[in-house]
Amino acid sequence: MIHQQHRPDQQHRPAGIHHTPTRLQKETAMEIGLIGLGKMGNNMRARLKKAGIGVVGYDTNPAVSDVADLAALAAALPAPRIVWVMVPAGKITDSVIDDLSNVLDEGDLIIDGGNSKWTEDFKHSELLSPKGIQFMDAGVSGGVWGLENGYGLMVGGTTEMVERAMPVFDALRPEGPRDEGFVHVGEVGAGHYAKMVHNGIEYGMMQAYAEGYELLDAKKDIIKDVTGTFKAWQRGTVVRSWLLELLVRALEADPEFDQIEGYVEDSGEGRWTLEEAIENAVPMPAISAAIFARFVSRQDDSPSMKAVAALRNQFGGHAVKELD
Repeated sequence: MIHQQHRPDQQHRPAGIHHTPTRLQKETAMEIGLIGLGKMGNNMRARLKKAGIGVVGYDTNPAVSDVADLAALAAALPAPRIVWVMVPAGKITDSVIDDLSNVLDEGDLIIDGGNSKWTEDFKHSELLSPKGIQFMDAGVSGGVWGLENGYGLMVGGTTEMVERAMPVFDALRPEGPRDEGFVHVGEVGAGHYAKMVHNGIEYGMMQAYAEGYELLDAKKDIIKDVTGTFKAWQRGTVVRSWLLELLVRALEADPEFDQIEGYVEDSGEGRWTLEEAIENAVPMPAISAAIFARFVSRQDDSPSMKAVAALRNQFGGHAVKELD
């Protein structure tokens, strides 16, 4: 646990910080804390700074961290503080939020932007509420491309919290209409629930592309250009998407996926989606088949699973298992 340390008096700002019509020009300078400076967190820090938002970053890697510990992060931020947590879901997130509860003050706001299970949000909110520390959950999509393209955001919390953090959301989301890259889904837990379903859909889409790839690759007696076929689908067709563009990138780099083992992990959201589908009697044959296909990939090498592994590496920087 990180214990409370003395902090110098700091000037307080109004609890409600509202956005202005121009996204990248703020009437009031804003600063937030950002915990977790890995592949996504570091890119988020750069995007926030580009938008004119000050960022005090903390990471266990001192080479990238701005401060030595969470107490120092809290001391460096003007109150009331906003602290964005971007660390792996589960025990690490639990530990960070627990430690933050001991160094933050009443009126501060914590946003969990990791892939926490939505039920964990209730636990975190209940932990912080007696101390007057606010909590929001934010589903974040965009992977390693978010710095350039922006991040799709799905958030859960009160309207007051959303308005207060809107300059941060506006800086992180893609250019264009706000409602095409950001949604206030509902109360605490709703943001991560929406992201869970988003990732379940993602499983199904990747599996469909991958199976199409395997069939085309198997029919080389008449299909002479598999990569070109997918590339030609990028404009005008009903199956065009960013995932398709990423598959083309992967095929251009390794047309036969010779350097990738057809082994695909699942990070949790797909399983949670199916659990909810069963609980609510919602049929999900496509998403369930996609998850079971990943299980198959761990038993024998599969061309379609190589395509899924390549896609995950392209959009999220997820590691692939290279063939010996």
